Amino acid sequence: MKIRHSLFAVLALAASPALAFDTPPPVDAPEYTGTISNIDGWYIRGDLGYNAKIEGDDPTSRAFDFATATTTTNLFDKGRFSNDFTLNAGAGYQFNDFLRSDLTLDYFKTNFKGRGAWETCTPGGDVSCRYNNQDMTALGLLVNGYVDLGTYAGFTPYLGAGAGMSYVKWGDVNKYLSCRNGCDDVNQDMIANEGADSWRFTYALMAGTSYDLTDKLKLDVGYRFSQIDSGGMFKFNGYESALGAFGDKGKDKGFTRHEFRTGLRLTTW
Repeated sequence: MKIRHSLFAVLALAASPALAFDTPPPVDAPEYTGTISNIDGWYIRGDLGYNAKIEGDDPTSRAFDFATATTTTNLFDKGRFSNDFTLNAGAGYQFNDFLRSDLTLDYFKTNFKGRGAWETCTPGGDVSCRYNNQDMTALGLLVNGYVDLGTYAGFTPYLGAGAGMSYVKWGDVNKYLSCRNGCDDVNQDMIANEGADSWRFTYALMAGTSYDLTDKLKLDVGYRFSQIDSGGMFKFNGYESALGAFGDKGKDKGFTRHEFRTGLRLTTW
C-alpha cells in the first residue's frame, strides 16, 4: 500500500506542470475595423469645391452674310476659363458595407476670356467684328453611385461615378465693330448679343476618402472629373435676326472640369 500511495504522489507531481501549460491565460483579440461605421441609412451632404482646371476645345462663332443668307464659321483665336469655387448639396442612402448612392445638386460659375475670330461686318469690307469676355453659370443634377473600400483607422476610401443633366446659362456678350483700314483700329460701335442657355448631358468620375468624426458625421475629401456636352454660347442680335439669321451665333464644344471638394456627410436615420 505504501508503494502504491507513493506512486500516485509522483504521478500527481509530474502532471501538475503539464496542466499549467495546457491552460494559458486569455488574450484579448484586436477589434476588427474593416467595415464602415453605420452600415446603412439615409444621409445628407454638403461640399465646397474648387475648379482647379476647366478646359475645352475652341468655341466657334458664325458670321451671317446678308447678301446670300448664308453663314460661315470662325474659331475663337484664343481663350481660357477662370477657376472658381463650387457649391454642392445632396442626399443619399448607404445600402451596406460597400455600396451607397446619392442625388446631388452642383453649382459653379466661370468666365470665358477670349476673342472671337475677326469677321467682316456689313456694310463695307473695311469693318471687322470681335467678341469680348463672357460669364457662364451651371447647375447640375446628378445621380451618383459609390463603392466604399472598407474603413481603416477611421478612414474610408471610395470610388464613384455619376450621370445627369446640367443647365448651362451664358451671359450676354458684346460685339465690337472696328475699322481696319486707315483708322488705326478704333472701335466704332458695340452691339450686345444675348447669351444662350441649354440643358446638357453630364457625367462624372470621383475618388476620395472620408473620415469618421463621430459615429454619424463624416469628413469627405475627394476629386471629381466631369464632362459637360457642347451647346450654344450666344445668339444672333436683333438686327441679324431681322435679316434672316437664326439659331446660335456662338457655340462652345463642351468642357471638362477637374474639381477638388471638401464636405460633410451626416447620417440622419
